[in-house]
Amino acid sequence: MIEVTIEQANKQHVAKNMQWNFIVNVWDEIFVFLGISLVSRETVMPVLVAHLTHSKLAIGLIPAIFALGMYLPQLLVANFSERMRYKKPYIMWVSGPGERGGYLLMGLTIWWLAPGSPTVALVLFFLFLAVSATCIGVAMPAWYDMIAKVIPTNRRGLFSGVGHSLGALASVIAAFFVGWVLERLAFPNNFALLFLAAFIAMSISWIGLSLTREPPSTTVKAHMPLARYLRQLPVILRKDSNYLRYLLSRSTIQLGTMASGFYVVYGIERFQIDGATVGLLTAALVGSAAIMNLVWGFVSDRRGHKLVLASSAFALVLAALIAWLATSQVWLIATFILLGVYSAGDAVSSLNIILEFCAPEDRPTYIGLTNTLLAPVLTLGPLLGGWLAMTTGYTGLFAAALLFACVGSVLMTLWVREPRRA
Repeated sequence: MIEVTIEQANKQHVAKNMQWNFIVNVWDEIFVFLGISLVSRETVMPVLVAHLTHSKLAIGLIPAIFALGMYLPQLLVANFSERMRYKKPYIMWVSGPGERGGYLLMGLTIWWLAPGSPTVALVLFFLFLAVSATCIGVAMPAWYDMIAKVIPTNRRGLFSGVGHSLGALASVIAAFFVGWVLERLAFPNNFALLFLAAFIAMSISWIGLSLTREPPSTTVKAHMPLARYLRQLPVILRKDSNYLRYLLSRSTIQLGTMASGFYVVYGIERFQIDGATVGLLTAALVGSAAIMNLVWGFVSDRRGHKLVLASSAFALVLAALIAWLATSQVWLIATFILLGVYSAGDAVSSLNIILEFCAPEDRPTYIGLTNTLLAPVLTLGPLLGGWLAMTTGYTGLFAAALLFACVGSVLMTLWVREPRRA
């Protein structure tokens, strides 16, 4: 009887504060995406690394290190997350100094060390990128469980779509600022300024996160030794075959992103694009994402997240194909528009769909399990991309990315059942 009363009180709390929580968490998303766009991993960071070294593998390390830090720790902290009745205090501590402070440290490193010690600057850049990404990973299961508590199922697609779309619109303006800074200021001050601006934007997002009104969890799990917790995970994969098919399909799609960090470097080497064009390509990326976040949010709430993931994977196929066939830098604009279409679909649906595979008390485990199992693919994929760029050239890289994205799209379409209906 007491549990029913608590559950009813929680439902009343969620209904009463839904609009407030929707607004402050959209605020968080807007400024996070604004900060990310200022130092985009697809455009700005590859150009920075190309200034510090001529190694193609180093460019592949950007998404590899970020993926390893973000995804690998999640399963290790999911067990801990499930025992917390309130998630927000933990999220605030992890995501503040660690995640956001990393961008400040990257900016200071570039400013002080890049001119005289580029190798040291590169090593420290990767170190602080890893710290920031790891803090995201450590907070992610708890954060997404908190969002699932405060945003009802039939509003999560809209929430992701609105937050990502408004963030992307702000990022379009930021993209032209990126182009102006790269063109007008000398290296390394231009990149240092961009990382400082990213830190400021993400700090503003942290304020929005702090205003979330979180209800207590109605169900929390008892402490379970880590070894026993890990032993139960293979049972999930054996029992939930549809979830396993989703993991395999998404892993294949993720291999199709191996070329994403190389498109802008390819443009610099083949078409001699300048800083202003880098800003234009960033605007194309975030502008298309701004529009498609709303579209995918609308589609996912009505037709399910599987359709969004399969369709956006097909956009990834077209992005690689157009880059492969490009005869001028204008073609790359289309590539980055399609890359934005894909990234929007992945942002709206890749985690939201996981919440529909499991019971509420298992959400942190499913989120952590998903992202940890994807970590090897997301880490090795960009390194494979760097190796292909060195050994077969960009043609071989783009062809491999196209093939993986195409196979993944077909698997997601024909092999995975929509969990909302299944």
